[in-house]
Amino acid sequence: MKKYQGRVVAPGTVTAEALVSHGGLNTLASFQKALQFGDKTATCGDQNNPDLYGKQMAGKALCLPRTIGSTTGGLVLYCACSMHRQPACMLFSEPIDSLAAAGAVLADVWLEDVQMPVVDSLGEEFLSYVKDGMKITVKENGTVEVE
Repeated sequence: MKKYQGRVVAPGTVTAEALVSHGGLNTLASFQKALQFGDKTATCGDQNNPDLYGKQMAGKALCLPRTIGSTTGGLVLYCACSMHRQPACMLFSEPIDSLAAAGAVLADVWLEDVQMPVVDSLGEEFLSYVKDGMKITVKENGTVEVE
């Protein structure tokens, strides 16, 4: 087991299966089917992300370097949480952008029955080490354990 320490953006504790992207996550393209067409598994619809395209994101420990895309990024994450189609957690190797952070924080503050811990600044080694299917545990203090 390897441990990584990051910065807590949205608190929480969770254990989930890793889903890894080495490219940025376009939140709108990735979650569009889940938000508009009722895909409860949040199958990634971003054809420009070969690591995630066609894979279920809901309930997974989404491991990625950063988000990319438009100013809708935060709202998309908030809506995914409000519809219970969010990843179990989001783990960033780099610092999170302000729009994605806003969506995660608003979901944490405004939605009582939803949890989506978000930890950033985990480093390049984290993203190089973690692979799809590995067991990820996120602790309240920003410690991420990878098995």
